[in-house]
Amino acid sequence: MQLQLNARKFLFISAILLCLLPFISPPLALLLGLILAQLMEHPFAGLNHRATNWLLKFSVVGLGFGMNVVTALEAGREGILFTVVSIFVVLSAGFVLGKLFHTGPKTSFLIAAGTAICGGSAIAALSPVMKASEKEISVSLGIVFMLNAVALFLFPAVGRAMHLSQGQFGMWCAIAIHDTSSVVGAAGKYGEQALQIATTVKLARA
Repeated sequence: MQLQLNARKFLFISAILLCLLPFISPPLALLLGLILAQLMEHPFAGLNHRATNWLLKFSVVGLGFGMNVVTALEAGREGILFTVVSIFVVLSAGFVLGKLFHTGPKTSFLIAAGTAICGGSAIAALSPVMKASEKEISVSLGIVFMLNAVALFLFPAVGRAMHLSQGQFGMWCAIAIHDTSSVVGAAGKYGEQALQIATTVKLARA
């Protein structure tokens, strides 16, 4: 049993180190994580939430060091209006679609809030207030995270096919993708300017 645990730890740490290599893109890292999750149990499950929280914070701070202040301020100013409008539209659409597909009101609102604001964080914050059941929370998180994963792979290809500029793609990523890490991954694959704009607008939205 201990040998199996050590083997899982070795594979897990090896995968992390592999993802640090420059030729491993965010979508490829995500795919590797999905494969490992299907093949073995998480050897550090107890530390997972805390580590994810701190890694995301460090990553955002690190991105900030590489940003141009003027570009960031311009992007933030332009993105505020898009952010407000998109949140209102998505929440309204979630309500209508929930009625249309006869989805439970709590599940509909959690999915809409996760889509409109900041993915799993919004769902985690709202679910205790709404007294959502474990099933409602799981369904909402599953749908939002699945959409994040699809967006990480799909958005850069769609952006190039539509010949979007760096600014347009960055804004689109920040508004359309729920999770900060997925926004960073997709925008970073598209270009440096797209990454700066997407990160700034997404953090304002979150």
